[in-house]
Amino acid sequence: MKSIDTYLQEIYNGIDLDFDRAYELATTSEPHELFAAADHIRQHFHGDNFDLCSIINVKSGKCSEDCRFCAQSSHYDADIDNYDIVDVDEALTQGRDSDRHDVRRLSLVSAGRQAGKKDLAAYGRIYAKLSEQTRLRFCASMGMLTLEKAEMLKSFGVERYHCNLEACRRYFPQVCTTHSWEEKVETIEIAKQAGLEVCSGGIIGMGESLEHRLELAFELRQLNILSIPINILTPIANTPLADVPPLSLSEVLVALAMFRLINPRAVVRLAGGRNLLQAGQYRCFTAGANGAIVGNYLTTAGNSLAEDLEKILQLGFNLQRHDHE
Repeated sequence: MKSIDTYLQEIYNGIDLDFDRAYELATTSEPHELFAAADHIRQHFHGDNFDLCSIINVKSGKCSEDCRFCAQSSHYDADIDNYDIVDVDEALTQGRDSDRHDVRRLSLVSAGRQAGKKDLAAYGRIYAKLSEQTRLRFCASMGMLTLEKAEMLKSFGVERYHCNLEACRRYFPQVCTTHSWEEKVETIEIAKQAGLEVCSGGIIGMGESLEHRLELAFELRQLNILSIPINILTPIANTPLADVPPLSLSEVLVALAMFRLINPRAVVRLAGGRNLLQAGQYRCFTAGANGAIVGNYLTTAGNSLAEDLEKILQLGFNLQRHDHE
């Protein structure tokens, strides 16, 4: 096996890892050396810049899809709030709070296989109000797309579309049966065709293997994804994955380090479930991650914005604030 330093030099020089080398690094390296290597790659390609974004759950529950991790699926009897479209004033309250804390991006996220045109028009009105009252840049996460719907979102000022692969192609049938991995990739390609940037990642800790996580990282690289959110499964009562044993902090750190080494130019963004790691979550930002979704998530509570920003600054990162643009 080559030394980690040799692999680092190759990545610096634009030579991508292949699967066998990535698996070898993940399974035979000393953990502290692997995490340090990922942090060096993060520093080399991104400096100390840290990318923040937040989300608003604009439509919750009653989803037709059977994603086994999700409390919003109508297939399961999870205890969540169901509502059609969030009140505009509530969206503005959340958006202004993100803006006040210098979060640069905000995504409207809606439950369901895809958004209908009537709902899209309502979301367009929310984007318009947010545009009037904040400095935020806009993203959307609204299920499957058609080109017409993608172009509607772009006309609202949306710059980036989020569509997680959730799991690698090989493991995806264990996660969802009502739509396919290929349909997600089709939506990613439609978003690109409409001129939107793409944010896509997945969830770790759903019972998949290390090999599956690495496969997902390589699939995202093949799709040229430059914003990769990594969620840690939050087991939710009455969903099929409610009793899956949680990942250890070490397993999470190895996964993040490998996503960084395989996708050196992407923002690797820690997303939902990180509060399960408690104080250990901030170690993720010394193992390759350089972004986060801050505030609350879809059906689970996150950390306070003020707490996150304080901890991230203490690690030596520069927050990409509005006045730096």
